[in-house]
Amino acid sequence: MLYTLSRSPYACDLSALLRTAQTGDDLLLLSDGVIAGLRGTPAARALIASPLELYALENDIAARGLFVYFSPNIAIISYNDFVRLTEKQPQQIAW
Repeated sequence: MLYTLSRSPYACDLSALLRTAQTGDDLLLLSDGVIAGLRGTPAARALIASPLELYALENDIAARGLFVYFSPNIAIISYNDFVRLTEKQPQQIAW
């Protein structure tokens, strides 16, 4: 399963997403969802402790000026890599 988080972790139920996550699932942070990847935040700690493989869109991190604050435990990917994730995980849930 590919989960996509496009809203701030402060504007969605991140804990519900994490309760449904299983080993082998992927999570892509995009749009305001990249805020969940800020180093040292409760949201980032929860994500890193989850069974999910974590990714974030490079363009959305750059657009918000967050590179220096972003967790090194989350892979930063391009749009082409996003397409590869959709091929890897044919089922998707958007949050």
